[in-house]
Amino acid sequence: MPVDPTSLHIRTYPDAVLRRKAATVPQGENLEGVVRRMFEVMAEEKGIGLAAPQVGLPWRLFVLDVPEPEDDEENEEVTEFPTYSSGRMVFVNPVLSKPSGTPEGESEGCLSLPNIRGEVLRAPVITVSARDEHGQEFTLTAAGLLARCIQHEFDHLEGVLIIDRMTQMSRIKNRTAIKELERE
Repeated sequence: MPVDPTSLHIRTYPDAVLRRKAATVPQGENLEGVVRRMFEVMAEEKGIGLAAPQVGLPWRLFVLDVPEPEDDEENEEVTEFPTYSSGRMVFVNPVLSKPSGTPEGESEGCLSLPNIRGEVLRAPVITVSARDEHGQEFTLTAAGLLARCIQHEFDHLEGVLIIDRMTQMSRIKNRTAIKELERE
């Protein structure tokens, strides 16, 4: 059955779709319409990344638009790999490989877990291979916030949430907020 992009909206924890491992994006679907709607939802919610399960689609698809750090922000470590996306990016059926470096902790939030933030350890450099919305294959090695965002969105495709990856201290700090979401 074709997907109606207008029906796509943020799903919040504990919605079951967030815990399912996503399936390969089906051919012949309205991929362009879905991608366009995902970018709309992401912008409305002021996010930098959004995975298809977060809008109710159990597909291996995510979009992101990681902004360049502003000049007055703390300078990120200089790296040979991009740390921001230079615009909108689409990842269809992505595969992660070559995580490198010592995992680093940083505070993360998630559109599907409103009002919850916690420290999550992630590889500082990651490589992803995928197709874009036009079917073109690409491989990208990313660092910094871009690498973190790719890993975060990829986790959604595996049914993994930041509350599963948070440090123990962050889990404890968020316990009450998580229980409130479970009661809603």
